[in-house]
Amino acid sequence: MSEGHNDQCSGDMPGAGRSGVIPGAGLPGDNPGAGGRLVSLDVYRGLVMTLLVAEGAGVYHALGGLGIAWLEPVVAQFHHPAYEGFTFWDLIQPAFMFIVGVSMVFSMRKRAGQGQPWVARFRHILIRCAVLFLMGTGLHCVYAGALVWQLWNVLTQLSVTILIAFLIMELPILVQLLISLALIGATDLAYRFIQIEPYDQLYAAGANFGTYVDTLLMGQVNSDHWVTINCIPTAAHTIWGVLAGKVLIGGRGVNSKAMKIAAWGVLALVVGYGLNWLGYAPMVKRVCTPPFVVASGGWCVLALAVFYGMIDGLGCKRGGWVVAVVGTNSILIYLVTESLAHSWLNPKVGVFVVGGLSGAGVSEPTAALVNALVVWALLWGLCYWLYTKRAFVKV
Repeated sequence: MSEGHNDQCSGDMPGAGRSGVIPGAGLPGDNPGAGGRLVSLDVYRGLVMTLLVAEGAGVYHALGGLGIAWLEPVVAQFHHPAYEGFTFWDLIQPAFMFIVGVSMVFSMRKRAGQGQPWVARFRHILIRCAVLFLMGTGLHCVYAGALVWQLWNVLTQLSVTILIAFLIMELPILVQLLISLALIGATDLAYRFIQIEPYDQLYAAGANFGTYVDTLLMGQVNSDHWVTINCIPTAAHTIWGVLAGKVLIGGRGVNSKAMKIAAWGVLALVVGYGLNWLGYAPMVKRVCTPPFVVASGGWCVLALAVFYGMIDGLGCKRGGWVVAVVGTNSILIYLVTESLAHSWLNPKVGVFVVGGLSGAGVSEPTAALVNALVVWALLWGLCYWLYTKRAFVKV
């Protein structure tokens, strides 16, 4: 991995400065890099959001509907397992939370550099978390088509993890790491030792401590077995993002920083999968067991090392703008996708796409896939248009 740039790889993003960064803003950072955004972080965030938009557009569902045998195991990786297990799609939310932590370091450093005191930064974070919480609970109302009190949405979870990470981000790195592990461990101990019938089956679906807490907080349980207290162990993902961000702003070279972050990621993978293989706990995202939190965090950390080394180290930026523009308005596109894509945009576009293709003799599964791809492209086009207009929605 070189400290310089590879001319064959380099290629700035449209409208970007000579550094290749994307100006503007999106969830969660204000301006991560000096004079602009860190390109690798924009691409990482953009890829996560692009995959989320594809899900909202119905791309993965449509691919599964084709009935092609060799595609089935690939498509399965873009869906959560029924309960126990680990797929690629299980990494999306951890990556989202991890990226938030990385960006917070740059954002708070910029504010501190402008002379903003800690109290003012804390107030900013409190407002941000409150807005995210309201957006998350509001989305649940949109899903249900009625006013409901539900706390399972990623935005409500994120509002808690951001606050926790901010409150400890000035502490030494080792102390932050120990706190993150303590959050995972304390939650695990609660599952093991606070067992109230019929919620006394450790990590069993719908019969665990997390489900019991949901009955107290909301008077209901999630039919897909998600639990609200996932925000406690997954705060580790945002904290680890902060720790990685501190490495990125350090004085070492790109190669050294990428290798250090990669080593952290590999260690987390060994520990996470090791806990599972040793039988300590199953690998379950829906209740965020220790093996899942640590292993998924390891993948997120390792991915940052790869993006950072390849893009900001080797200079492989060409084509990165395609996904990065989605990340510049991540909060907006997430809300649009979750509230409108599947329920409104997909069927409206389908009137023309599916209707036209069906009339031309195209099979229904193929027409559905083309329709999903068109919706995906339209949502990407919205992000690109907003980017060209320098219109960025901040929280």
